[in-house]
Amino acid sequence: MQPELTSEFWVQAYLTRLRLAAIPAYVLARGDATAGSVMVKLATLDAQAVLYQRVFDLAQDRRRWHTLAQGAEPEVDAQIARERARDPDLWVIEIEDRQGRHLLDEPGLDA
Repeated sequence: MQPELTSEFWVQAYLTRLRLAAIPAYVLARGDATAGSVMVKLATLDAQAVLYQRVFDLAQDRRRWHTLAQGAEPEVDAQIARERARDPDLWVIEIEDRQGRHLLDEPGLDA
């Protein structure tokens, strides 16, 4: 089993990978530096968005990204607000990419 990365370290590494791929992204909400959960909002700049949440898949004994919300951007933003109200330690990263790139399917980003 691999050691867990701190949330802040993972977020900074993810933002670096996005920057290297020329994908604009920023931290929308800063959570707990050590153990805060992370959500990723992908805004495709057409008033639509997708919200991803990292979950643990018991069947595969690993983490994976799950689509928590998808649709009109204001509805996705409302979902983020509800999640943040329940969990103030939650990190939220927003990506703005017309092509829908998020890199979450790349090796290493499920850890």
